[in-house]
Amino acid sequence: MGTSSYILAGTRTGMELSFGSCCHGAGRAMSRKQATQRWHGKDVVMHLAQKGIVIKGASLRGVAEEAPGAYKDVTAVVNATENAGLAKKVARLEPLICVKG
Repeated sequence: MGTSSYILAGTRTGMELSFGSCCHGAGRAMSRKQATQRWHGKDVVMHLAQKGIVIKGASLRGVAEEAPGAYKDVTAVVNATENAGLAKKVARLEPLICVKG
């Protein structure tokens, strides 16, 4: 919710190697419990607001669980996916607002 997102397009190699499957996110670097022990939802909302990103969440705990630092580096994951030939980058998107249910 605080980092870029990517649109990827499948490749012929990706079809052969992974049946057309590739990453659909960066993946968690830590558990939800670890994230809530490290971050407070209010602080995450405030930090992202300073970057111009609006967060709307059902709970501050849920926001803390999804803190950007709880996830792997999406750019590194997408680059690895592209380098493996599974998909090609089409566009990079920057967040403006994020809604967590």
